[in-house]
Amino acid sequence: MARFLQFFVIWVVCLVGAAGNALALTTQEMLAEGTIGEANAPVTIIEYASLTCPHCADFSKNTFDAFKAKYIDTGKVRYTYRDFPLDKVSTYAAMMVRCAGPDRFYGLISALFQTQETWGAAKDPMAELAKFGRLAGLSKEQFDACMANEDLLNGILKVAQDAHEQLNVSATPTFIVNGVRHEGNLSLEEFDKILTPLIK
Repeated sequence: MARFLQFFVIWVVCLVGAAGNALALTTQEMLAEGTIGEANAPVTIIEYASLTCPHCADFSKNTFDAFKAKYIDTGKVRYTYRDFPLDKVSTYAAMMVRCAGPDRFYGLISALFQTQETWGAAKDPMAELAKFGRLAGLSKEQFDACMANEDLLNGILKVAQDAHEQLNVSATPTFIVNGVRHEGNLSLEEFDKILTPLIK
C-alpha cells in the first residue's frame, strides 16, 4: 500500500501542472462522460461499475490494461466508464473522483480499484476517501463541499437509474457493447469472442 501511495502521489503531482484548474469545474462538467478512444471506432462499449464492487476491481486490475492496449489504443473501441454505485461508500467515491476533474478520472478509478480492499473495508471509509482526495488536490474544504454537492449526487444516481430502467442494468460490472448488454467480469478472451465479429 505504501509503495502504491508513493507512486500515486508522483502521478498526481505530474497532473497538477496540466490540470491545475480542475477543481473549479461546474457540476455539469464533473458529470461529463469519462470516455477514451477514437470517436469513429467501430465498437462502443459502456462499462457500468461500482467502486466497491470486487468483480469490478478484478476487471480493472487484471484485464483492463490488456483490453485497453488491444482494443482502445488501436482505435477499435471507444470506451466509456459510468458509475453504477451499489452503496453509499461507492457513491461518495464516485463523487470524489468527479470532483477531482476529468484529467484525473481514469487514474483515480484505477487507484481506488487497486486499493479497494484497504479503503473499502476501513472502519472509516470516508476518511480514507478524503486522503485520496487530498492526494488528488482536493483540500478538506473542497472534499467536504464535494460530498455535500446534491446536484452531483443526483446526477450520478440518475445515470444509474437510467441504466437500470433503459438498459436493464442491475449488477456490476455490466458492459453495453454496441447496445447489447453483457453482465459479469469478462475476461479478455470473452471480449475477443464478442468483439471479433464486430470489428472488420
